[in-house]
Amino acid sequence: MQEALTAISNKKRIESIDLLRGIVIIIMALDHVRDYFHADNFVYDPTDMTQTNAAVFFTRWITNFCAPVFVFLAGTSAFLVGERKTKKELAAFLLKRGLWLMLLEVVVISFAWSFNPHYPTFRLQVIWILGLCMIFMSGIIYLPPKIILVIGLLVLFAHNLFDGFHVTGNNFSDFLLAELHERRRFNLGGHFFTTGYSIVAWLSIMMLGYCFGGLYKKEVNPSLRKKYLLIIGSTATALCIIIRGINVYGDMAPWGQQSSFIMTICSFLNATKYPPSLIYTLMTLGPALIMLALLEKPLSSFGKIIIPIGRVPLFFYILHLYLIHLLAIIAVVLSGRPWTDMIFNSLQNGKDSPWLKGYGLSLAETYLVWIVVILLLYPLCKWYDNYKTNHKEKWWLSYL
Repeated sequence: MQEALTAISNKKRIESIDLLRGIVIIIMALDHVRDYFHADNFVYDPTDMTQTNAAVFFTRWITNFCAPVFVFLAGTSAFLVGERKTKKELAAFLLKRGLWLMLLEVVVISFAWSFNPHYPTFRLQVIWILGLCMIFMSGIIYLPPKIILVIGLLVLFAHNLFDGFHVTGNNFSDFLLAELHERRRFNLGGHFFTTGYSIVAWLSIMMLGYCFGGLYKKEVNPSLRKKYLLIIGSTATALCIIIRGINVYGDMAPWGQQSSFIMTICSFLNATKYPPSLIYTLMTLGPALIMLALLEKPLSSFGKIIIPIGRVPLFFYILHLYLIHLLAIIAVVLSGRPWTDMIFNSLQNGKDSPWLKGYGLSLAETYLVWIVVILLLYPLCKWYDNYKTNHKEKWWLSYL
C-alpha cells in the first residue's frame, strides 16, 4: 500500500513529494481536530457565510489542499511504480492496493470516526476514493498516456455540467449513481453511507497525477521539471481566479458580496469539495504544484523534521484519527458530559444534531490540541519510517 502512496523512482525516494505530502497531512490533522474539539463546529458549518468568521473559515479552507494533493500524488506514484513493473504487474498492484484501501476505510477508519462496533455510519472518504480510483486506474493504465491526459482534462473541465444531476431514491442502485457525482446520505440495511467523495471528478485528478509522473522520470532534467511545475501551477491558479471571477461556471456555489472585504474573499474562495469542482481542483492543485517546484532543492532543517511523516502517510492517517478521538473522549468527560457522547450513533450527524452543542474549545485552544497531536505522533512516525527503511524485505510493510 505504501508504495502506491509514496513516489519512488529507481528505488530512490523523491524528497520534494514526500515533503509536500508531510506538510499537507499535518494540515489535514488540523481539520479533524477541529471536527472533535472546536465548539463552533457543533453549531454551524465553517463555510456558511451567514455564520462563520474569517479565522474559522481559513482554518477549514487551508485543509482543502489535502485530499486533492493525496489523490494527485497517488497517481504520480502509480506512474513511478510502473517504471519498474510491467503493465500487467502495475495493474495487479493497483487493483490489490485499491481493494485493501477500501477495506481499511470500511473496517478500520469508519470505526475510528465513531468508536461504535455496530458501524452505524460509513463515511466513505479520502482513503475510500484513493482505493476506488486505483481500481479504475488498473485498467486505465493500458491507454496511451496522451489519451489518459486528454480524458483527465476533459472530465476535470466538463464534470460541473452535471451539477444539476441528483439522485432521489434510497436503494443500492441510487447509491452507485450518487457515487458518480453527488454527495448524499443513504440508509441501506440499517447503516448510513455517505457518498462524500464521488468517483468521476476524483478519478480525473488521479489520471492527471499519473500523467504528471512523467516529469519525474530519471532522464528529465530537474531544472526543466521545475520550470514545467511553475508554468503548470501558475496557469492552473490563474485559470482558477479568472473562471471564479466570471462566476458562471466551474462551481455549484457562486460567490457573492459579503458584509466585509475579507468575508467577500472568503466567499470567493469557498469552492465546492463534494464533489470537487473545477474551481476547487484548480485552487488547490495549482499552488501545490508551485510548492513542489519550490521544494525541489536540498532539504532544509525544517524539511528533515517533516519528511518522516510524509514517508508514512497511511500510518499517520490511521493513528491520528484514533488519537484525536481518544483525546476527545477525555475532553468530553472533563467538560462534565458522559464519555458515551463521543461514541457516535446513526442519529448523531454533526451540526444537524444538538447532542454536543455547548461542548468544545475555542479556536486557539483547538490549535493547541492540534500541536499536541502532531508532537505525540511524530516519534511514532519517525520510528516507523526507520523501521520500513531497515526492513524492506518484509512484504507486509507495503500495506501500511
